Amino acid sequence: MIYLVRHGEAAASWGAHPDPGLSETGKAQANSAAISLSDLGITHAFSSPMQRCQETGAAFAERSKLALTREPDVTEIPTPSDIEDRVSWLRGLMGGSWVDAPDIVQAWHSKLLSRIQELPEHSVVFTHFVAINAIVGHLEGNDAVTVFRPNYCSITKLDNSGGNPVLLERGQALETKVL
Repeated sequence: MIYLVRHGEAAASWGAHPDPGLSETGKAQANSAAISLSDLGITHAFSSPMQRCQETGAAFAERSKLALTREPDVTEIPTPSDIEDRVSWLRGLMGGSWVDAPDIVQAWHSKLLSRIQELPEHSVVFTHFVAINAIVGHLEGNDAVTVFRPNYCSITKLDNSGGNPVLLERGQALETKVL
């Protein structure tokens, strides 16, 4: 089993700060997720290097006494270097499909999907909205960038016991401010 956890609510909006930590609400969400994850037999914990994911994962690591491993391949979607307005660019991308994404995003997408397939069983991954969408969309055979809107600290479940991950359950969805 692999559990994908979206980070808790950030202390700053996604266009206002390049790497915000968690808000007070986000910290409470992280603690709640840690409780939910604590009895699932998780033996490996991975996190995006971004601060909000690290802080979300830290709540679980502290509770479970597992080391939280930084995993760069599950980080936030990269922005092409020629983009001046990340917010507008990301809005447009999120309404489209992966086949239309720029090369840097295609490379990130491929690395993300490969890394998820390589994870050991009984893992949890603290990651991002778009990363979870990329994984879920791939497993469902859907090329849309946004296939659902995972809530903060929602837990998406994958079965990886057969060598290829299979989506078992999407995490709790929420209408988000992202689009």
